[in-house]
Amino acid sequence: MGLFSRRDKAPKAAASATADDQQPPLSSSQSKTSLTSASSSVISPINTSSRILNRSSAGTASTAGPGTPITPFSPTGMNPQLPKIDMPRPPDPQLDPVGYLRSLGAVRERCKIVFNKAQRNELKHFDVDMCKFADVVSFVANIIKRDYDAPFNTIPGHGRYQHFGVGGRDRIAHLLATWPSEEVDNTEKCKRMIDLFLVSVLLDAGAGTEWSYKSPENGRVYRRSEGIAVASLDMFKTGLFSGNKANKYQVDKDGLQQLTVEQLAQGLQSGPGNEMAGVEGRSELLIRLGNALENKDYFGEDGRPGNMLDHILSHPSTQASSVIIVPVTTLWSVLMDGLAPIWPQSRTAINGVSLGDAWPCGSMPQPAQSPTSPTFSPFPNTTGQSNGIAPWESILPFHKLTQWLTYSLMQPMQTIMKIQFAGTELLTGLPEYRNGGLFVDMGVLNLKPEDMERGLRHYNEYCERTKTGGVEVAPMFEPGDDVIVEWRGATVGFLDMLTVEVNRVLKNELAGGELSLAQVLEAGSWKGGREIAEVSRPNTKEPPILIDSDGTVF
Repeated sequence: MGLFSRRDKAPKAAASATADDQQPPLSSSQSKTSLTSASSSVISPINTSSRILNRSSAGTASTAGPGTPITPFSPTGMNPQLPKIDMPRPPDPQLDPVGYLRSLGAVRERCKIVFNKAQRNELKHFDVDMCKFADVVSFVANIIKRDYDAPFNTIPGHGRYQHFGVGGRDRIAHLLATWPSEEVDNTEKCKRMIDLFLVSVLLDAGAGTEWSYKSPENGRVYRRSEGIAVASLDMFKTGLFSGNKANKYQVDKDGLQQLTVEQLAQGLQSGPGNEMAGVEGRSELLIRLGNALENKDYFGEDGRPGNMLDHILSHPSTQASSVIIVPVTTLWSVLMDGLAPIWPQSRTAINGVSLGDAWPCGSMPQPAQSPTSPTFSPFPNTTGQSNGIAPWESILPFHKLTQWLTYSLMQPMQTIMKIQFAGTELLTGLPEYRNGGLFVDMGVLNLKPEDMERGLRHYNEYCERTKTGGVEVAPMFEPGDDVIVEWRGATVGFLDMLTVEVNRVLKNELAGGELSLAQVLEAGSWKGGREIAEVSRPNTKEPPILIDSDGTVF
């Protein structure tokens, strides 16, 4: 078959036997082709239609794609007739910089500053080749056309649910079916899914190249996000996260506060020869989550994540008529405020208040006395410095895991409780290494030589420290390094631009419809970033820039 042969749209039972790294890597000659066009030579999507369909890069992140089942739990699209609801504006940053930088609206607004510089090729750490952007658009559009039938309205929004379907088996639908409706009502089912999804997302930082998970259920091996999803589901079903003997199918404060690093490592099958990166950081994150669940306003008397459903349904902003309509900012506030204690306090803070996933960035406006450390607290009690720029203006917020949670937790609430969320357009693309790696691997963002040299030194030091071999060498940086922060800021803007251009390219096939950013993330950019990484680094399949992570960022 040719490189642009369409994949089967329905999963094949015989094709779901293995997961991503079980197949031999494609050679460059198998993976690249030239698209004749007036402007560019384009790398085509990887073809697997004549091979095993269920590679994690193709069959695990698309509900209607190959290797992933179509199920009653498949996330539904937003109601096109949803009434317009005014979203609350972010706090005034001059009066409340903490509230502003922790708001959802601040992410796109602040990242736009870095993106505008990227378009002018004025970044500090990357040379930008906008001529290569058309190649990314063609690549992503071809992936979407390969895996979905026009008008592409079966593409779900990006979310954790899809990862549970690795191997063509809908584990979530199967689990829901084990709870009879006469014993477990929809509200409790939804709460259990919120419990599971929240823990699973928080565990879903980069797993490293060595780790894999062998399913006790079928003996198959899964890696990366899908492997973590299956492992978290198995731990959930054993009751590892529950302190309630009457219901093992829940996550609560008592269960998490009693969790140990050893228990989590055992559940993840992490050990010598199969070590997951950052297990200690992940376990500490879940233990801190247990402490955060003490907040009864959000999580009830028994301290369950799923109890946020009660808070959301009773919130004054929630409208209930023919359908339940919840502003996405209401869910965002629960996650930002309720989960604030879980993030490491060593990160950027203002007057002792941790901002979470927000970092100083050299490409942002700089006050006269710029902070020299990712953590600068207490903040000067002033609205600005002698150059008129306030210190908060140098900080770039992302809140990637909180946005990933928002995308993911909406799924069970939409499907089981039929809740519609207003204002989802405020959510941004996720600034992580798959989406960001797509623009690096395809030549839009090119690391400057001095930063490449520094990153390679860090990588060599990492290999010496961890006693791992450099099979495929790539530059490595800490999460708060200015290279990473600038890369992530540019990625948010490029994902918005990518959505516009993909819709333009697919206009005829869309038949008057339009793909949302969440659908482009799901069917194109995240998947495309993984596929191009597999071509560029077939042995490790790692992104082009590595993160020396503690297990709490990516």
